[in-house]
Amino acid sequence: MSRVLLAGESWSTTSIHTKGFDSFITSLYEEGAADFIVALEAAGHEVTFQPNHIAAEQFPNTVDALNAYDIVVLSDIGSNTLLMPKTVFVGGQSAPNRLSVLAEWVREGGAVLMVGGYLSFQGIEAKANYRGTPLAEVLPVLMEVGDDREETPEGSIAHVSLADHPVVQGITDPWPRILGYQRLVAKDGTQVLATVGDNPLIVVGEHGKGRVAAFASDMGPHWMPREFVEWPGYARLWQQLTAWLAAGKGRDQ
Repeated sequence: MSRVLLAGESWSTTSIHTKGFDSFITSLYEEGAADFIVALEAAGHEVTFQPNHIAAEQFPNTVDALNAYDIVVLSDIGSNTLLMPKTVFVGGQSAPNRLSVLAEWVREGGAVLMVGGYLSFQGIEAKANYRGTPLAEVLPVLMEVGDDREETPEGSIAHVSLADHPVVQGITDPWPRILGYQRLVAKDGTQVLATVGDNPLIVVGEHGKGRVAAFASDMGPHWMPREFVEWPGYARLWQQLTAWLAAGKGRDQ
């Protein structure tokens, strides 16, 4: 089975509570990867999870270090988190560009999946800001210049567009509704496996010796509601996508 590094999918919230004359502050830390991890581990994959604050310092910065994994999944982790570790932002020291390293790893046979969210692709107010980075060169999609979110609170239905592809094989329409996604454009030479509205939802492709995939919505709430997460196709989709990504491994171990 595959060794998967998942980076992102964590956040902290600070709230000010005001009750008449008085106020107080509370904070809350949360993670959103549990269902995704359960789905992969159920199929025998080994998942290493680096929440955002851990990935900021511990995400691999060499191709050799990335070779400990078969697949890297980025989900709701902005480019700044990977570009500016403490040594750079606080210490003013140079460090490897981890997006360049990740792109090179793909060219040498690694596999990368980017999952959508408020800090994926371009994201809210374009703060994820992956457009124009070295990683954008290997991803199978083109990104907009600004905020690329499409909020659909009424719900949008995805449709399979290439039913015989191993990633979506056996996952038939209709799919549960999703509540938002990124507006992306598939690059030439890639395959659009599912669509939502007029946009691609799942795009896969190859770059160099490696394989790449983009999933334009989230892996959990809020864009992906519980109805979708609890749908049998949820686990099957991630399991089959992981298997396809790993099957393209072109580097020697």
